Amino acid sequence: MGDSRSVLVLTNAYDVTADVVLRLLADRRVPVVRLDPGTDLHAGASLTAAYRTGEQRGTLRTASREIDTTRIRSVWVRRPSPYEGPQGLSDQDRRFAAEQALWGAGGILTSLPGAHYLNHPWNNRAAEFKPGQLSTAQRCGFLVPSTVITNDPDEARAFATCQPAGVVYKPVWNTPYRVAGRPHSVWVREVLGAEIADAVSVCPHMFQAKVGKAFDVRVTAIGGRLYGIRIDSPDLDWRYRQELMTCTPIEVPRSVSRPITAYLAELRLGYGAFDFAVTAVGDWYFLECNPNGQWAWQPTETTTAIAHAIADQLEKGPDT
Repeated sequence: MGDSRSVLVLTNAYDVTADVVLRLLADRRVPVVRLDPGTDLHAGASLTAAYRTGEQRGTLRTASREIDTTRIRSVWVRRPSPYEGPQGLSDQDRRFAAEQALWGAGGILTSLPGAHYLNHPWNNRAAEFKPGQLSTAQRCGFLVPSTVITNDPDEARAFATCQPAGVVYKPVWNTPYRVAGRPHSVWVREVLGAEIADAVSVCPHMFQAKVGKAFDVRVTAIGGRLYGIRIDSPDLDWRYRQELMTCTPIEVPRSVSRPITAYLAELRLGYGAFDFAVTAVGDWYFLECNPNGQWAWQPTETTTAIAHAIADQLEKGPDT
């Protein structure tokens, strides 16, 4: 069997962000197993778990390693591929195989005894619901823009009419979308009450009071450490044209760091990427927290610091 203190990294083969941390772990001589269960288990890798009264055991075999899954110290859930089933099967058989893999292999990998998860997939999923984020943010003491999530067009129009600074629309989930067969992103954008059509009734839509921001801030939180980056962009949504934004480090005030700590504790997260809109008078408005947000796009010094913080958490393993 392999090293009893291995780190398991669940991600796809093209995840260059994970590579940054894996190099640090290699320099520290921490053994690592990289697995993309949605694809690797169709390409020679195998996963076994056995249970009986008073005992659980398991084995993960890849092309290069064999490890005892009950002795993994940490699991980093980065960007694994979805479970889609192997190619070459009928649609029904492929769907059956995909769902069995999700509930079988996925269930094993989220139930490793004694492992430290960054973050646990169940906690990640719970923390991705926008209504839950806003509710948690309120309880933890953040400033939160007035927000309505509704499928009632009249409610949406009435809300928009009552916001003196205007309203923006945001999707509640980043659903893959195509226009004329090409990938299309749905960005945050300003809307007028008169633009809100009856088609809102098809599904819930999220409308939020526009914050008169001076700039945006991304705060990456990991292992009790906070890394703040000020983002200056000509666009309402800085993700739209990232080549035009500028990023500089910024100190996170105590009035924001305290709610961040409370938020992570309530949702049982070890990592979170928080987005804020900051006004000219220094008010920080909570916009969202991505529990598995990207971070390697930030300035080199910040990216390096975050990578080391993640490596520290994975190397440390569970609290004893």
